[in-house]
Amino acid sequence: MEWFNELIDYGIIGLLLALSMVAVAVAIERILFYRQFTPGDYANRQLAEIALTRRLHIIATVGSNAPYIGLLGTVFGIMLTFYRMGQEGFIDTGAIMTGLALALKATAVGLLVAIPAVTFYNLLLRKAKELMLLWEAERG
Repeated sequence: MEWFNELIDYGIIGLLLALSMVAVAVAIERILFYRQFTPGDYANRQLAEIALTRRLHIIATVGSNAPYIGLLGTVFGIMLTFYRMGQEGFIDTGAIMTGLALALKATAVGLLVAIPAVTFYNLLLRKAKELMLLWEAERG
C-alpha cells in the first residue's frame, strides 16, 4: 500500500502543481497579449473577442477542477489511513490523526491552486471585456 501513498504525494499533488504552472503560464501570456492589443487590428467584433478570450477556458478549468482533484487525494489518503488501521488491528489515535492530517494536504494544495486560478480568470475576463468595449468605442 505504500504505492498508494506515493500516488497521493506525487500523483495528485504533482498534477495540481503542474496545473498551477499551466494556469500561471496562460495568465502571463494573456497579460502580455492584452498589453499589446490594438483594437484597429481586428475587422469585426467576433474576431477581436476570439483573440481576447483565447485560452481563458484553461484557467477556468484549472480553477474549477483543482479542488475536486485535491478532494480526490484526500479521499485516497483517508482510505489509506483506514486500510492501515485495519491491517494493524488496533486503534492508535495518534496514527489516525497523523494520517488524516496528511490526507488533508491534498485538499489544501487543491485550494491553493484553485483560488489564484479563479482570481486570474476573473481579472483577465474583466480586462478582455474592457478591451472589447474599447474596440466598440473606437468603431462606433
